[in-house]
Amino acid sequence: MTHPTDTPILKVDGAAKAYSGRRAVAPLSLSIGEGERVAVLGPSGSGKTTLLHLMAGIIRPDSGGIELGGRSISDLGPGREAAGLVGVIHQQYDLVPHLSVAHNVLAGRLGEWGVLRSLWSLISPQDLGLAEDALERVGLLDRLYERTSRLSGGEQQRVAIARLLVQDPRVIVADEPVASLDPARARDLMILLSGVATDTGKTLISSLHSTELAMDFFDRAIGLRNGAVVFDIPVAGLNKAALDDLYLLEPAG
Repeated sequence: MTHPTDTPILKVDGAAKAYSGRRAVAPLSLSIGEGERVAVLGPSGSGKTTLLHLMAGIIRPDSGGIELGGRSISDLGPGREAAGLVGVIHQQYDLVPHLSVAHNVLAGRLGEWGVLRSLWSLISPQDLGLAEDALERVGLLDRLYERTSRLSGGEQQRVAIARLLVQDPRVIVADEPVASLDPARARDLMILLSGVATDTGKTLISSLHSTELAMDFFDRAIGLRNGAVVFDIPVAGLNKAALDDLYLLEPAG
């Protein structure tokens, strides 16, 4: 397991979010230390994705505040500042299928590049050595010039991780990163993602459905239900009582 510092890299202070009057995340507060690995658990519709999107600055809270690296997330510019602090892996990978693997990986540099360099990179990939190093780390160096649409789902997720390596943020937010993979490939990908976070000292926050993966690869578990925190405990405390309470079905009526 990792040994996080006492310095919070992310603070959520009374943040809440609703859609069309329906609560997605209740006012909640939590603090995550730099280098921590945090699993967010909960049933479908519990608000996990909304909470992660709030943490990553993809959406803004209706009330309360969120700080990343000691700064309000609402004050961060969308380019270099935000890219240097937080990187996101979505369930859909956010890759451009008709572009090469190299182009997709180097998209992690867009926060650093200006408009002209970004456009030129579409013609002639810039900083190609960074893409090669990242793809070697995830075991896909031989697919550098492959059209991304020809890769399997697991390989595409590895490309998304390589893109994060190139982006080099302090916090990785992963929204159900293994949801579409079979159990064996899901474990392999979590080994890779956890190893990347550990080797580079990054904070890793991930929503998961698998409590087994949470216990094997994370330090801390936050249980979310109906947008509210049910528990916030070390993964060693993930016992049957805690999980039964988290996943208890609502009575019909």
